[in-house]
Amino acid sequence: MELIEGMLARRTTNGPFRPEPVSREHQHTLMRVAQAAPSHFNSQPWRFVLIEHPDTIARVAQLSGDSMTELIEAGVFFERYRKYFRFNAQEMDERRDGIHIDHLPGPLRPFTRQIFSDAGLKLMRQLGVPKKLGEDNRRLVAGSPLLLAALLDREEYRPGELSGFYSVFGLGAAMENIWNAVGALGMGIQFISTPMEIPRQWQAMQALLRVPPELELMAVYRLGYLPEGDARPSIDWSSRHRKTLPQFVFRETCDVPEAGRPEAVDGVTA
Repeated sequence: MELIEGMLARRTTNGPFRPEPVSREHQHTLMRVAQAAPSHFNSQPWRFVLIEHPDTIARVAQLSGDSMTELIEAGVFFERYRKYFRFNAQEMDERRDGIHIDHLPGPLRPFTRQIFSDAGLKLMRQLGVPKKLGEDNRRLVAGSPLLLAALLDREEYRPGELSGFYSVFGLGAAMENIWNAVGALGMGIQFISTPMEIPRQWQAMQALLRVPPELELMAVYRLGYLPEGDARPSIDWSSRHRKTLPQFVFRETCDVPEAGRPEAVDGVTA
């Protein structure tokens, strides 16, 4: 039950970490729980890079911040992910998925419904929101004492073949093990996603990490020890809701939704 409760309490850290280094013991513990994940024929296709050097972290942070600014400035970010945005608690309760934008700079709060419009984007540019979000993103990554790059072995990872699916499935299981373990170590974790949205920035990330041809860079994460407070970025969200059983579970065939509601899981975040 302790393990299950820990999984249900899993969280993503949107705010800053404490500045002290992550101990080598804790780093290796996370690698061991990743290693325990299942993989096709025990192929263990995952590879990881543990990154602590301040110069490398600063460069990753710059790539991440610049990417965020570019995505917001061009309207690409909101256009691509608008279907996941919720702007009030009632909508979140009804849908029980996506993210509730519940923390905004004062000037933007009256315009939440227009955020996807041309007028909303123009206002955000005038208020300097893209640069502000990019700088917030850069600072978050730059203040992280540990970055983790997740890669796959191309001998196993062959997109379009079953081995490609098996490899991604295995890496997902390995990362989920890490995600579930950080809480027990007093740590947090967050996906550094924005450079992946812009091909040239992702190529720069691969060059920075000197990824060889036989490996494929799949994702980068930031990790660290959690502070006492709960500081939030300029624009932040809550994603504590989960769908009810009839919304995602079926009985015997896909024609029959499962009956009933699960126990409350609103303490979980994405």
